[in-house]
Amino acid sequence: MTEGPLEGRGPSARSARKDEHVQLVLAGRREAGPRPNDFDDVELVHHALDGVDPARVRLEAAVGPWRWAAPLYVNGMTGGSEATGRINRALAIAARETGIPVASGSMSAALDDPSTLPTFRVLRDENPDGFVLANLGADRTPDDALRAVEALEANALQLHLNAAQETVMPEGSRGFDTWAASIEAICEEVPVPVVVKEVGSGLSARTLTRLHGLGVQLADVSGRGGTDFVGVENARRAGRDFGYLAGWGQSAVCCLLDAPTPAPELLASGGVRSPLDVVRALALGARAVGVAGTFLAVVVDGGAEAAVAEIRRWQEHLVALLSLLGAPTPADLATVDVLLLGRVLEFATLRGIDAGALTRRSDARSF
Repeated sequence: MTEGPLEGRGPSARSARKDEHVQLVLAGRREAGPRPNDFDDVELVHHALDGVDPARVRLEAAVGPWRWAAPLYVNGMTGGSEATGRINRALAIAARETGIPVASGSMSAALDDPSTLPTFRVLRDENPDGFVLANLGADRTPDDALRAVEALEANALQLHLNAAQETVMPEGSRGFDTWAASIEAICEEVPVPVVVKEVGSGLSARTLTRLHGLGVQLADVSGRGGTDFVGVENARRAGRDFGYLAGWGQSAVCCLLDAPTPAPELLASGGVRSPLDVVRALALGARAVGVAGTFLAVVVDGGAEAAVAEIRRWQEHLVALLSLLGAPTPADLATVDVLLLGRVLEFATLRGIDAGALTRRSDARSF
């Protein structure tokens, strides 16, 4: 997460906050269990004769200028303390063994306190030939962005937007009106593609249009329904007085449906609980899908070995689901019929989205 100018910014305080974030995220997951979210309002129509042989399915996905082994990546989570460095090491090993990209948590800590850099650098050290994304807040400078990319020999840079989190964070950085100019300057300076992502409140159509104008190539809509960082920060406040902001923002599902043209190429995350949620997001226009909290819990409970097994299970299930839906590639999910239900249908109706057209997309298929 971004790091603002207020008190509590010393190295030890920052490391303690990183550990506290992980503890609060995991505690929330264990207390609530799997929670319903807007992915549940996306139903894929079953056509009993449309399936294909799983041997025909290829998970490779075209994302920006790259081809990824699967439309799946480990999204940015953590780093900056000894404990979070161990988490990043396990995530790096899992990414290396399964061939999927992995993103760091915010590297602001490492830029301001170089002693913490190894807790991020481990993502590259354990994964020397893999796809690694560095991560910074949108309030940092182009020089900071260059340093972060160089430190991880990163293939891409994530810039995260987290205004709601910063609003509630006791030490939050709230110079929000400078972020657009910072993003544009960073896009012009860094030698790798920039992925702008939210941290759980979604990227609206208006925001995606603005990002396109700033030169952003890819955007992760990262919506409501997964880890609620407003809730995490509110739990750190003495009075816990921002509880009413829980669930702020739009879901990844709604953001994908509402995405304008033109816009950056879309990725999705936020509340992804299973391979079925991955398929739902791909069917709504995402090129690839990021998972954070679900994989974090696996790593903390079982280490790298458990994470490798879990990611491989997701990859196997993705093959099975694409086979069932008659989609030999992730891109072919664009012809799957989709029904919108409940709150998502209400959102689509209010935003003027033709939900009916989504239910008839398979008419264009040839047999």
